[in-house]
Amino acid sequence: RDPAAGSQLEDLLSYPGLHAIQLHYLAHTLWIKNWKLAARLLSYFNRWLTGIEIHPGAVIGERVFIDHGFGVVIGETAVVGDDVSMLHGVTLGGTGAERGDRHPKIGKGVLLGAGAKVLGNIHVGDYAKVAEVHFRAGFVPERQNVAGRRNHRTLTLRESVTYNRIFPDSMRSCKSGSRRTNERVAGSLK
Repeated sequence: RDPAAGSQLEDLLSYPGLHAIQLHYLAHTLWIKNWKLAARLLSYFNRWLTGIEIHPGAVIGERVFIDHGFGVVIGETAVVGDDVSMLHGVTLGGTGAERGDRHPKIGKGVLLGAGAKVLGNIHVGDYAKVAEVHFRAGFVPERQNVAGRRNHRTLTLRESVTYNRIFPDSMRSCKSGSRRTNERVAGSLK
């Protein structure tokens, strides 16, 4: 799904997202066969090689695309559905020292924009778009956009859905004048 992709040979040799996913599938197989140490070591090598950290316990669907993946982190109990696209700096993590099921569940066809931080045991519905936002409560309904600003407090579900209604095309770049309006309205959600 990368518009800059070249030949299949070029993709195979030079796409760290592809390398990370393939090595993760092997590490995950070792993990479920209870070869935990071997799985963790392979995961560590994967992170060293690609800059993408995927816990071997995470469940990754088919045709997942990690573009410019440096800094992507996927936690142990995270589930990523089929046809998901992730950009650099995405975190699918926990919120503290709790045990058990503590990472996000990402539906199929979701777009996780650069810098998106989805934290905790929440569900992102199918075909949703999550832009640069620190989001850690509730869920994201199917086909919804969730966006925020850096250094902005975490949005609640009500605020994120309200923001989505105000800015239905929030995943697109804004013109300078519109950006000021966006920040003013987003500030009113505090």
